[in-house]
Amino acid sequence: MREYRIEVARELFKFSCAHMTVFPDGTKERLHGHNYFLGITLELRDISFRNMIAFAAIKDAGAALSQAWKEHLLLATENPHYELVREDESEIEFRLCGQRYVVPRGDVVLLPLDNIAVEPLAAHATDLLTERLRSVLSSEVVSAIEVRVSEGPGQGAVCRQVFERPSP
Repeated sequence: MREYRIEVARELFKFSCAHMTVFPDGTKERLHGHNYFLGITLELRDISFRNMIAFAAIKDAGAALSQAWKEHLLLATENPHYELVREDESEIEFRLCGQRYVVPRGDVVLLPLDNIAVEPLAAHATDLLTERLRSVLSSEVVSAIEVRVSEGPGQGAVCRQVFERPSP
């Protein structure tokens, strides 16, 4: 049996952003940033002409997600050590692990995650890309999507979402 994969990891999928990883004991890393890279893989059941998948849709989805997170502070709103104090159009004030921060609102992306680390970022990116690529991800053709978020060479996380074949 043969297996097929489409792999897309473009320079457009690079995004630099800041974050603070929080640990279960309530401590956290200092505010810092990474040059993240996104990779998208589709596992295919069929590569016949009638089921071809346009790479453009995958490239557009990966570029849009990378652009949305690029040059922002990513905050995990579901973290038990995160507290939103105040938010308006110009700034956001929050506490993280007891420390107070005030940041321009346009510099922040709030994510419904419990932490900002490569594992939850990969899982969230998988959800967002699956939704954005819904028209491309026919379960007749695509058996899985795999999203990799790397924070540097040789260091990252992968989330794989399997799609069940529809019943006949």
